[in-house]
Amino acid sequence: MRSLSDFPDAHLRIFNRPDVPSAEDIRSVYLVGICGTGMGSLAGLFHQAGYRVSGSDSATWPPMSERLAEMNIPVFEGFSASNLSETPDLTVIGNACTPLHVEAAYARDHGLVQMSFPEAVAHFFIRDRRSLVITGTHGKTTTTSLMAHVFRVADRDPGFLVGGVMNNDHISYAVGAGPHFIIEGDEYDTAYFDKQPKFMHYRPKTAVVTSIEFDHADIYETMDDYREAFGAFAKLIPNDGLLVLCADDPEVRRLSTEVTCPTLTYGIDSPGVDVTAVKLKTGSDGQRFDLVYKGAIIGRVWLPLSGRHNLLNALAVAGVALEEGLTFEEIVAGFGSFKGIQRRQQIRGEEAGVIVIDDFAHHPTAVKATVQSACERWPDRRIVAIFEPRSNSSRRKIFEEGYAAAFTQAGAVFLSRPPFRHNDNKADFIDIDALTSRISQLGIPAGSAEGAEGLLPIILDELRPGDVALIMSNGGFGGIHDRLLDALAAR
Repeated sequence: MRSLSDFPDAHLRIFNRPDVPSAEDIRSVYLVGICGTGMGSLAGLFHQAGYRVSGSDSATWPPMSERLAEMNIPVFEGFSASNLSETPDLTVIGNACTPLHVEAAYARDHGLVQMSFPEAVAHFFIRDRRSLVITGTHGKTTTTSLMAHVFRVADRDPGFLVGGVMNNDHISYAVGAGPHFIIEGDEYDTAYFDKQPKFMHYRPKTAVVTSIEFDHADIYETMDDYREAFGAFAKLIPNDGLLVLCADDPEVRRLSTEVTCPTLTYGIDSPGVDVTAVKLKTGSDGQRFDLVYKGAIIGRVWLPLSGRHNLLNALAVAGVALEEGLTFEEIVAGFGSFKGIQRRQQIRGEEAGVIVIDDFAHHPTAVKATVQSACERWPDRRIVAIFEPRSNSSRRKIFEEGYAAAFTQAGAVFLSRPPFRHNDNKADFIDIDALTSRISQLGIPAGSAEGAEGLLPIILDELRPGDVALIMSNGGFGGIHDRLLDALAAR
């Protein structure tokens, strides 16, 4: 990660922030960028804890916009210094803010009490609780959600914060009164005034690392930089804590040589791991397997999620839960009642014989796993993949080859042409024409257009009864899901 002093605008990034009062002395909290998945969940945590919450964002989209409205949290549409004229006790600065962001600049120039998202989580909600942090390039949200659900079903009343909305009770957070706080540990940077990864703030007692694969090319220059971030995080685990590692990933496995704390390994393909699955049987309703813990089969499990990646996620949860004192029966009850997460293979509807799926995948490996999982879930249907490379990292040329390989199991592929932004570099920018050409050379029909408006006509021409339209984006994608369902219904 770059040092603040290395930035040409370092004088705007390095400044004295006022000390943050104790949690008891704060009454009003304002979040800049409140409609992001993480920030929206944090807003919910503050609201549940009894604080007066408000915020702003440049655009809103479901599901977070709907959740904020349900809580009657005021949201300013658009950013303006006037939004902060009634000075809040605390301003939380989202990591999308630059030093010149109008509200971030106002908070800095007027000496407002301000924190980053992860600082606020640690200060107000983790505090001295037993922090269970789930990290990794892939699978963080699903693993964290499943962990929180299992602990809730077992009546442990955990606090938790997830970067997505769980279908069970439609929640993504809880203050909780139990000893645990379960949180998704993001490796993206913290704020314009703090370039550490977010997960460095979460005071981990037990941590899971699901995978390490180069990502976030906009802030990590090399794989070594990315690897170093996870190494630094692993060293935060105290000697009476626990580091839970996916042994199937060689980058994750090597962390065991860098720490002094106890480790627990899990995997499917690696011999000698502490937690694994045998006698696996997959079906349209998920997966069944025998859970193996430290060399012994402890029972049969049903997991209502598809895909190898979700099996690994479940093994991580089982390992942590057993180490934290939950019984096998409590874990089975939690797994069996888990309904998944919005925007993770979420069925949005079916019209004209076409199932429309919404998924958050944006890294090539996640896209590949999502397509494969859809093929396993609907083996008799054709998977038509529709992808928007929207994130700063997914728009990079470095991932072109990975995306070409990610769609090999799809029956057809449609790609949204990303607009060229002010912070994009032409030499590093993804070439959609080259990518669609490579996919077509594999014998897979492929096309592209600008955004939902351009894609809808060519997608509709391709879709036929029995297909699955698998839509993947980490944003709203122009409301393409509902628009496609409406168009299919009008056929």
